[in-house]
Amino acid sequence: MTAGKKIRIGTRGSRLALEQTNLVIAALQERFPEVFIEKTVIRTEGDKVLNKPLPAFGGKGVFITELEDALLNGEIDLAVHSAKDMPSELDKNLVIAGVLPREDARDVLVSKKGALVEGDGFVIGTGSPRRQLQIKELYPGAVCKGLRGNITTRLQKLCDGEYGGIILAAAGLKRLGLLENEDLEYRFLSYEEMVPAGGQGIIAIEGRKGDAVSNLVQEISDTKAYEELEAEREILRRLNAGCHEAVGVFSQHQGEKMQIYMALEKEWKLCRMYGAGDAQNRQECIEKLLRG
Repeated sequence: MTAGKKIRIGTRGSRLALEQTNLVIAALQERFPEVFIEKTVIRTEGDKVLNKPLPAFGGKGVFITELEDALLNGEIDLAVHSAKDMPSELDKNLVIAGVLPREDARDVLVSKKGALVEGDGFVIGTGSPRRQLQIKELYPGAVCKGLRGNITTRLQKLCDGEYGGIILAAAGLKRLGLLENEDLEYRFLSYEEMVPAGGQGIIAIEGRKGDAVSNLVQEISDTKAYEELEAEREILRRLNAGCHEAVGVFSQHQGEKMQIYMALEKEWKLCRMYGAGDAQNRQECIEKLLRG
């Protein structure tokens, strides 16, 4: 690209979305210092409707539709998303142009110090069917209660006593530096205890298919994270799963192998499956898991 070229990047306006967009901008400017980057904040339906659970009014698309419309209309050149918010099928004219290196993909159970108990009636805040399904395996007596809002809002509701504990993504807590509150306890849930959402911990950069700006993004894209995201999105596509279904899927490079974790509700019970295959030939592992 020529010096002085402007790239317009669309983002939601939450603190986390802006921080993730800043990471993308920093990566692009390091690789292409001659390019001017402009940030455009776009409010999505998911940002406007905070009194309903996501499955009740549209699911994952509520966080990206307005950004995708702006891409298709030429108002912006790129859009930055938390990959887990993206539906498994994109518009035929759009593409995930690249991703940044993956942050910690685990879920975290956050509670006030000394408040976490395993008895009946302990209230855990989460509106995610995936999290609800799996946390009940760890805390059978817990009561799950819906929870919406950005990370700081959710943490404030915990501190105000609305919940005994809440479940948040480790990636968001780390990116915002929110793991230092001495009044809170953070239990990081292993991938075996709680399989994350597909794409969790990955920042995805969406662009127009075949566009010159999308091609630039490929030069800053992290290969391992992109391959992991593709494996997870393929499984979600095959299962036709969105945020309405209790499905967790996570893939991780381990040397030349790719380990894949999957959890879903099957015949009214939690089913967990794990598999490994060559990172360059992950299809066999995916097929085996889906047959299992």
